[in-house]
Amino acid sequence: MPEILVVDDEPGIRELMREILEEEGYDVRMAENGARARSALEAKIPDLVLLDIWMPDVDGVTLLKEWKSQGRLTLPVVMMSGHGTVHTAVEATRLGAFDYLEKPIAYKQLLETVKKALEARPSRPTTSGDLSALGEGEPIRRLTQRLALASAAGLPVLLVGEPGSGEEAAARFLTPPEGGFVRLTDVVQLGERPGDILAQARGGLVFVPHLSGLNTMQQRGLALLIARRAEFSVRVVAAAHEAPSLLLSEGLLSQELHDHFAHGVVELPALRTRRDDIPALAAHMLEDACVRLLVTPRHFGADVLAVLSAHEWPGNLAELEALCGRLALAEGEPLVGMEEVEAIIGHAPVQETGIDLMLHLPLKDARDAFEKAYLEALLEQCGWSMSRAAERAGLDRTNMYRKVKQLGIEREG
Repeated sequence: MPEILVVDDEPGIRELMREILEEEGYDVRMAENGARARSALEAKIPDLVLLDIWMPDVDGVTLLKEWKSQGRLTLPVVMMSGHGTVHTAVEATRLGAFDYLEKPIAYKQLLETVKKALEARPSRPTTSGDLSALGEGEPIRRLTQRLALASAAGLPVLLVGEPGSGEEAAARFLTPPEGGFVRLTDVVQLGERPGDILAQARGGLVFVPHLSGLNTMQQRGLALLIARRAEFSVRVVAAAHEAPSLLLSEGLLSQELHDHFAHGVVELPALRTRRDDIPALAAHMLEDACVRLLVTPRHFGADVLAVLSAHEWPGNLAELEALCGRLALAEGEPLVGMEEVEAIIGHAPVQETGIDLMLHLPLKDARDAFEKAYLEALLEQCGWSMSRAAERAGLDRTNMYRKVKQLGIEREG
């Protein structure tokens, strides 16, 4: 059912309206002043706000102006007052209020206005494009629905999944249709100048690709960025390989950030859990790689696609894309041979091979692939002693541990 936020400083009026609206089947939240109204809207966007004009801390018209300047009037707001004037009603309507009700409000008038306001809600899109680049099977359809719900709720979103599961594609999907996308690669800026990031991303989205890799100062900067996001109409999306509760228990996430992200977790499905998507994805990625690298088109036969569908893909979509890039540049017939594929996926995982493969990856994926291969080899040489490996790598032990968790490195056996 639609959710209505009732903002009024008089307890009796709040309770009466709650009883009336809940009796009609609506979900109701209440706020007793302007500060609480701000917090309520920050926590979750309702379907309708019934907003009192005269309150002790801040008046309703000021709140309406504030929400309009922040680009948050994407929902209907009905103003209420027992001391209203024609001028006040006109001003509220000019600022974007759906309607104006004078107290005492008649039972029938309240319900009719609520019904009309809810019917007038804008139905414009809140996300960009689709997720067809990740696949078109049932898991991706469910993912699309979950992301759309997270977008509508207005919460910070944490994408949780294995490396290469399509984190950036999902974040771009959450970007407002007319907003910009800021991928946060300079985490130093996050710790020192979070306000600059908000100004750069105004009306768009900030994506933090490695949440668990942030140090204490950077996490504080991110928490400040999240707290101020409404001022700049910015969405915040982060990615991690583990749930926030686990990151918290491992000392990789502050309690404040845990609380921000706990209700906005969206899990990304691993490629091996949706094998029906693999043939179409592989064919499309190979075609794209040939066009991008300006080479003769190549394609897969049914036998090779069957082998690809059965592979475990520990590197997920990033691994499949890297494989297609390598095959596009290989000297061979237009039809990719079975032996070519088996020579690659039958040995080390694609994302752990040499620089020749990394050249076909985007820079961010190539950097992760190199760091993972380097640290795995270093840890193996050091007998998986974190202290010795950190010393050899020129890192302190805390940063070494963060890197290992961030890249999903685990000791076998």
